[in-house]
Amino acid sequence: MYVNPRRVKKCQFVQIFATCFILCLMFWGPLDENSVVSHMKSYSYRYLINSYAFVNKSLSVNRDNLDRVAGYQYLINHKEKCQQQDVLLLLFVKTSPENSYRRDMIRQTWGNENYVRSYLNANIKTLFALGKPKDPIQRDQMQKRLQMEDDKYGDLIQQDFLDTFYNLTHKLLLQFSWVNKFCSHAKFVMSADDDIFIHMPNLVAYLQNLAQIGVQDFWIGRVHRGSPPVRDKTSKYYVPYEMYPWPAYPDYTAGAAYVISSDVAAKVYEASQTLNTSLYIDDVFMGLCANKMGVVPQYHLFFSGEGKAIYHPCIYNKMMTSHGHVEDLHYLWKQATDPKVKNISSGFWGRTYCRVVNIMLLCRLYYRDTYPCLAALT
Repeated sequence: MYVNPRRVKKCQFVQIFATCFILCLMFWGPLDENSVVSHMKSYSYRYLINSYAFVNKSLSVNRDNLDRVAGYQYLINHKEKCQQQDVLLLLFVKTSPENSYRRDMIRQTWGNENYVRSYLNANIKTLFALGKPKDPIQRDQMQKRLQMEDDKYGDLIQQDFLDTFYNLTHKLLLQFSWVNKFCSHAKFVMSADDDIFIHMPNLVAYLQNLAQIGVQDFWIGRVHRGSPPVRDKTSKYYVPYEMYPWPAYPDYTAGAAYVISSDVAAKVYEASQTLNTSLYIDDVFMGLCANKMGVVPQYHLFFSGEGKAIYHPCIYNKMMTSHGHVEDLHYLWKQATDPKVKNISSGFWGRTYCRVVNIMLLCRLYYRDTYPCLAALT
């Protein structure tokens, strides 16, 4: 077809050239190990083809042959944890057996159910999801310590699989299986790592507003779009072609922290029962399950990436999550719950001041994987 240059805008020429360029890259095999080409291929697949129906079909397995979640016995469980019917948020914290210090810090700060009930007028349930200790020598002793910890706090959910990086998908299945069996009435479900800070006052207020309108198909977090599988064999995220041969993953949220509505939790659980779980990247598997059920993640500007959020009152005003926090949780929690900090951004001049500060902090020339520059302008 002949295209008259006089009738095509300059931006259309750019689009046509870019499309041809990335289509060529999709079939440029010799440079597949090059990360730039890999990303170009994945983005081409995501934005030009954007169909994962055959991926879902290829990864589907016969339900009759499945014996996964049911095959792992509960070592510690609390079926009664979610008996109340007015649960706003069921919060799963993914943790390892040895991280008792992190769990204690979370119990004292953003995972504190009593604080949320007393000061935020909401009912949340906090549970720590884990497998069994991976060290065979220390396993029995560690398990006894876990049982003592649970006797004291009553918030561990543990199944009989080794707690390793390559079993993260089993930990994901544990969470969705537990929700389906014991807490399907929770309005929202959140999954978070144990080195995350959650600004619970902001999150609870946000979810309470959504609960009033009965939101559905809700899934927010730090969205990865068009991400390619890692083919570097030295990386712990390495995924061989035999496991996932396609150039891009469906859209998914970073596993560090995301929130879904109860109907999405039910859909993901249903899909998880028919998809091959050999893919050990748990957040990608979550994306595959959601994609199969037609659920699309939404990018929230104040769910951080791998980087820590900057310490400033104007950032705390809209913060939802920040990654990489353990020793500083008490400091962050004090800032998040101090009315004086919140007042800094109130009023016209307060908002103007924080707008300028946030632009200076977030809109940098160099890449910082926390909040995007756009967050400073909202």
